[in-house]
Amino acid sequence: MIRISSQFDSGAIEVVDASDPTNIRLRLRDDNTADVRQWFHFRLQGARAQACTLVFENAGQATFPGGWEGYRVVVSYDRRNWFRLQSGHYDGQRYVFGLTPDFDSVYFAYFEPFPWERHLDLLGTADASPVATVSDLGATPDGRDLNLITIGRAAPGKRRIWVIARQHPGETMTEFFVEGLLERLYDTSDPVSRRLLERACFFVVPNMNPDGSVRGNLRTNARGVNLNRAWREPDMTDSPEVALVRARMLGTGVDVFLDIHGDETLPFVFVDGNGMVPGFTEVHARAEQRFSDTLRAVTPDFQTERGYAQDRFSDEMLTLASKWVFHQFGCLSLTLEMPFKDNANLPDGLFGWSAARSRRLGEATLQALLAALDAE
Repeated sequence: MIRISSQFDSGAIEVVDASDPTNIRLRLRDDNTADVRQWFHFRLQGARAQACTLVFENAGQATFPGGWEGYRVVVSYDRRNWFRLQSGHYDGQRYVFGLTPDFDSVYFAYFEPFPWERHLDLLGTADASPVATVSDLGATPDGRDLNLITIGRAAPGKRRIWVIARQHPGETMTEFFVEGLLERLYDTSDPVSRRLLERACFFVVPNMNPDGSVRGNLRTNARGVNLNRAWREPDMTDSPEVALVRARMLGTGVDVFLDIHGDETLPFVFVDGNGMVPGFTEVHARAEQRFSDTLRAVTPDFQTERGYAQDRFSDEMLTLASKWVFHQFGCLSLTLEMPFKDNANLPDGLFGWSAARSRRLGEATLQALLAALDAE
């Protein structure tokens, strides 16, 4: 008998009818307290060697319906090795995909999950590193720890580099990015890492939204708040994650800031800067260009031709992390975006954009950060 379950870390799906393997009818589940839907993560059992067709009946009511165009579902049998289905069809209302499972259990997800246990392992690796320390900034609405990893030692004359990820919990590629960045930064035999830690201290929040991550939300925390719209006036009740990180930033100062994200619709890796924010000068423009030029030189996964159109400035922009940081500190402050689909500039038919590519992008980004410091 076929069974579909999602009662596990980051699980999310609603089952309409699973009685017919050729027409398994599903609905994307809302974030726990917000009218937001797109993330899914569930297990299908009991369908070995049966041709299964699965349908997201409300795909057209997803938060980013354009995200289904060209999208392929991520699949795993062992939750360690993930691959993309070769096909999927979106008709404007429904997203339909199929698989004949090789085993009794198979997992489907919007992107490769980054489980809470892996997050704890990431913290343990930091604790074991001679160049890193882990501290607790405070508690989330659900009572989880909000952790900060500090790499290197703060000292007079050293630059302060802040990196945050996973404000939107469904953007799991961002914590894989941080994992790759941190592992290279811990390597004391890597000349780029050594030079960076001679000149800078890193402050890294690998998961800004622990509650949303475990609950299987796409964009909001346990209180239904989109954290990347809370930076101007964070609230210790509804958005303590932002309030706690912002307070620490004000205490340390910020010289470079990266906010790591994933984009559901655009199949590219790109950065979004601050050209529309008051106070942006030619000096800031050159710093953004230098970062982008270096990252493009060290990894063909990055490009500068496609990204977000520049909006006219309004105070509402200061609710976004990278805009608030630039306005507050006047430093290089960027939002870096990765795709949920594939990188159209360098497509991979088997894996699409993946956890492995996210990790390697994190590693490569250290060279762009070094170039930013060298230019000062």
